[in-house]
Amino acid sequence: MADVPPGRQPISAATRQRLQKCFEQGSKSTTQGQFKYAFEMFDTCVKGDPANALYIKQYLAAIGKSYNDNKKGAGMMSAPKMKVIQGGLKKSSMSKDHKGVLESGWEALKLNPWDIWTLSAMGDAAGALGMNEAQLVYLKQALDVNPKDADVNRKCGRALADQGAFDLAIACWNRVMAAKPGDQEAARALGDLAVERTISKGKYEDAESGQDVRADKFEQITGDDNKFTPQQRLEKHLAKNPADIAKYFELADLHTREERHAEAEAVIAKALEASGGEIVVRERLEDAQLRTARANLDIARKKAEKERTQDTVNLFNQFKKELRARELEYYRSRSERYPNKLNFKYELAVRLKKAGETAEAIKMFQAALGDPKTKGKCHLELGECFQMIKQYKLAMQNYEAALEAINEREVDDRKLGLYRAGKLSLGLASKLLAEKQTAPGMEELDRAEKHLSELAGLEFGYEDVPQLLDKIAKIRHKG
Repeated sequence: MADVPPGRQPISAATRQRLQKCFEQGSKSTTQGQFKYAFEMFDTCVKGDPANALYIKQYLAAIGKSYNDNKKGAGMMSAPKMKVIQGGLKKSSMSKDHKGVLESGWEALKLNPWDIWTLSAMGDAAGALGMNEAQLVYLKQALDVNPKDADVNRKCGRALADQGAFDLAIACWNRVMAAKPGDQEAARALGDLAVERTISKGKYEDAESGQDVRADKFEQITGDDNKFTPQQRLEKHLAKNPADIAKYFELADLHTREERHAEAEAVIAKALEASGGEIVVRERLEDAQLRTARANLDIARKKAEKERTQDTVNLFNQFKKELRARELEYYRSRSERYPNKLNFKYELAVRLKKAGETAEAIKMFQAALGDPKTKGKCHLELGECFQMIKQYKLAMQNYEAALEAINEREVDDRKLGLYRAGKLSLGLASKLLAEKQTAPGMEELDRAEKHLSELAGLEFGYEDVPQLLDKIAKIRHKG
């Protein structure tokens, strides 16, 4: 079985909070022109969470601003130092030390954040580590320097296709074909992507030609404003008014409605940079990143189901892991930012439980009990958490509290609560009776029969309820 790349790794709440503070300080220092301090803060961010695309984007933007966006960096004076750093980067690359490539790469990018060779190598390393979003940041930065670079477009096309950004991938492969007419890989990729895009959208439509690539649209279109699509008009407006945050949101919403989630995310990332890191924009970006991660997982799932190869299954597992890490970070951030909104605490607790952080999940479920909308679910989840750590009395208390709190419309939750309570009681009864503790054992048996009989009245075939009721009858018969 092929190894699954590590991808985005979960980080502790304390570390994430520390990195977020560094990120906010770095963003603030950049706007104030205090680049040395900003670099220290961003260094901490990208090394602490190297898969975080937002950290990388903001750091690259800060380095660029420190050089007045001259597209050259420190220039010839830094050439000897750059040569030494890139020598170490090449050595790390040859030995497949992908983390070493990233570490050397950051030192090189401080001297020139537009160095295509360095950016391309870092993209390769990030991709090998399963850091898909980070990979695209490096490759897109390289494309900003030279949009016609065939090698970078080739890498970017592959990465975008894997993430389901078919239109953008097609644009990259068209540029490869323009630079290298007759390229066989590009021709195959364009044909495959046309089919994938059609399947993804659920309808047949003509694939856009290279002249329709978004990066070139304004140069190709002539005439009055009526000839522009809504997307083109928004892009044209933002080209002239880069500080109009509302228009960024409008353009991102347009992409989202058309399920172009990666493009929507890219637009909001630009808005965050234009806003100087405003919290409202950052939250919109977090929402967009979550949508992109979910869309990537859905695409990977369909691909794995269709092709059934080890690589597609590994890719699906990788995206599932990334989504879980993304959701955990998202709800942790929201629950800290809005401590009175208990729904965020509940959603965070659900993710903590899935991640195996049972003790933290218990604390968060208990904190969310004040929300009447999720009170029953909280008790239900708390019951399972306590059962996992063998605190059976507390588990039963919460299962029965859940049955009291769940309203009659929540039929599925009630069935689950009855099942868990009944099965736990039956397990406890069997243990107590085996230990000759007859009175408490029969008390638990009565409780099990009560819950499971009610469940059988709602749905007799639920899980193994018939077998459990038979077991209760046999225990009573023996007694």
